Amino acid sequence: MAGNGGEGGGKEPPVAATADPSAQDDGEDEAFLGPVPPEPKRRKVLQFSDDYLGALPCAEMYERSYMHRDTVTHVATSSRGFIISGSADGHVKFWKKLPQGIEFVKHFKAHLGPIDGLSVSHDGTLCCSISTDRAVKVYDIVSFDMVVMVRLDYMPGCAEWVFKMGEAQMRLAISDRQGPAIHIHDVHGANSSVPLHSVAIHRAEVVAMKYNAVFDTVISIDAKGVVEYWSGSTYDFPQAAVKFSLKLDTHLYELAKAKSTSRSLEISKDGLQFATFSTDRRVRVFRFQTGKLRRTYDESPEAASSVQRSGPEAHQLEDVDFGRRMAVEKELLLAHDAPWPNVIFDESGNFVLYTTLLGIKIVNLLSNTVARILGKVENTERFLCLALHQEEAKGRLPQAEGTESKLDPVLVCCAFKKHRIYIFSRKEPEDAEESGRGRDVFNEPLTHEEVLAAEAELNTTAASLPQAAVIHTTKGDIHFRLFPDECPKTVENFVTHSKNNYFDGVIFHRVIKGFMIQTGDPLGDGTGGESIWGGEFEDEFNKNLRHDRPGIVSMANAGPGTNGSQFFVTTVATPWLDNKHTVFGRVTKGMDVVHAIEKAKVDRHDKPLDDVKIMSVTIKDAAV
Repeated sequence: MAGNGGEGGGKEPPVAATADPSAQDDGEDEAFLGPVPPEPKRRKVLQFSDDYLGALPCAEMYERSYMHRDTVTHVATSSRGFIISGSADGHVKFWKKLPQGIEFVKHFKAHLGPIDGLSVSHDGTLCCSISTDRAVKVYDIVSFDMVVMVRLDYMPGCAEWVFKMGEAQMRLAISDRQGPAIHIHDVHGANSSVPLHSVAIHRAEVVAMKYNAVFDTVISIDAKGVVEYWSGSTYDFPQAAVKFSLKLDTHLYELAKAKSTSRSLEISKDGLQFATFSTDRRVRVFRFQTGKLRRTYDESPEAASSVQRSGPEAHQLEDVDFGRRMAVEKELLLAHDAPWPNVIFDESGNFVLYTTLLGIKIVNLLSNTVARILGKVENTERFLCLALHQEEAKGRLPQAEGTESKLDPVLVCCAFKKHRIYIFSRKEPEDAEESGRGRDVFNEPLTHEEVLAAEAELNTTAASLPQAAVIHTTKGDIHFRLFPDECPKTVENFVTHSKNNYFDGVIFHRVIKGFMIQTGDPLGDGTGGESIWGGEFEDEFNKNLRHDRPGIVSMANAGPGTNGSQFFVTTVATPWLDNKHTVFGRVTKGMDVVHAIEKAKVDRHDKPLDDVKIMSVTIKDAAV
């Protein structure tokens, strides 16, 4: 992450003091000493930063996830304690924030097309959704009812509420996707389909808008990257709200100069800052009143590759994991219908949160440092849109030092090609065995036909799979039992690869004495291999299958749900691998061969100096 430099100017060189403060300076000492270099600039420190961070999520993994029936494209939060999510099938869901966690409230089949926009009013009472069906649906958040439907004679691009609390008119600004106009509708008016006013300030279609209620000003960005300010009540330039008269005195042309634009725009709670995530993959934070650029962070794939090569260790990943994430990132750049990442502020305005290839970054704007990274270990999800709900601390007594905060802030996000919303909090997910349930909640019921088909496929697959296998190596034979009933997909993957001679000639590429021997990579370097279905498949953990002894046969992976073809055999008990790697077999004969391979001399990458190969794999129907 690169910044655009700190705030404030440098100090002037200090004057050299004489030994006796009362002595007069005759100029000789100064001539002798020469010019004094300036003091090094001190890094700015945010006071009470720990308190601000204490009001933000801190868990490395998401605590819960909940389903939609299609890809989730939008998430939003209301100051009234509600969370709203929208998906590509036109559905909108309402969730209520509880003292601990959230719960489902109501579900609307709102549009015939995908949700293209979701906006919550500044006072937290109204929400609207727009779609390609040229309809606007308005919801009362507190009663979670749909109260108004507006039919448009143009294709909506983006929408934003532009009224202040207590105003009679509920004004909604909607941009025209096929032109530069912005139309203002009163959704509670007698004829809400007819605009009250049309704002003609842009020359290209508007792609993002946000209302700054503190200064009664709307910020809008068009497809050319031009940023404009206009009043939410008079629709003119808000001269009284800003400290500039010409845009040339600001940095508001930065996006246009970079030939970039932004489909996301967020404003801090105090109205003094706004932030964009632009198409050149840069995060820009501006000061609202001056239009000056405060910070710029490069989150492009090229910057990520540079950090992976020579950046801080805390911001680096395993090479295999990084390569996989880069492949997803390239796919994301080409997916024009994917949700656009956004940059959100915390309640204090001192931190911004945004998603990257690495995870969700929480950045301290004053010190210009990454304070926290959430979801770095979640390598199967590429998080995109964020919405933050922070608990109100008003009326609470000061906490004693050393006691934990009872606040439960939640960060809600959606991910690339995922049907779920993900909840980050201050708690790590519960162990699936202890809680009796996983963190991924199946709140969308399967149809009866889907259940029967899944059960039939599972039973048929498990019943037809072999029970044992023999790996013939250059050191001897290893016999092991398979567990098709407990992990049918993993066993099917191994058996099919074996029958297709996929493992023939493959080496044991990683051997660690007192730990395990690993193989199954046709490339022989730990970076190759895929499943029989192409790509990767999910884990199949079972409470009865543990890494509790030598001779356990288990899948190698780069994180949750990343199984391919590589597997390993333990040489000691490795209980720390439970619920991280799928156990699908157990050695019944040939542990002497396993230990012989374990004792092979290896290089600094744990690869045997003399190749130990799998010659072939024999599959047996009955257990041995």
